[in-house]
Amino acid sequence: MRIARHFPLLICIALLVVLGQFLPKPRPLLAQDQNIQVVKLTAKKYEYSPSPIHVKSGTKVQLKITAVDHDHGFRISVVPEGAELNGKAGLIFAAPQDCVLLKKGEVATIELFAQMPGTYPFRCCHTCGLGHRGMKGQIEVE
Repeated sequence: MRIARHFPLLICIALLVVLGQFLPKPRPLLAQDQNIQVVKLTAKKYEYSPSPIHVKSGTKVQLKITAVDHDHGFRISVVPEGAELNGKAGLIFAAPQDCVLLKKGEVATIELFAQMPGTYPFRCCHTCGLGHRGMKGQIEVE
């Protein structure tokens, strides 16, 4: 008798579980999205080109970076210049970022969402020679 009394509840739970399989799932940030801005960058003996990079706030951005002369690195601040380092992130990345190694001749892809206006500096984070410390660039989110 106890099972019969709970039978309608069990049927409802089973139905919800089955229906839950058909609900839309969160999607990762993909280049196929129509509202994505693709930016091709080169890294070479002590410069990134182009720089600065201009994007609009609320835009998904895909950076395609190629090191042309030898290995370099890429590290970008998630908070705009002048903001507190522990402040709200203005750039949201599709994958965790630290120092992205840019192998000579290979394309490294970094996907991000530019949610807050400001200037976001980036720099080489892989020692690449005498001018390494001056190898910088920026993304300007308008």
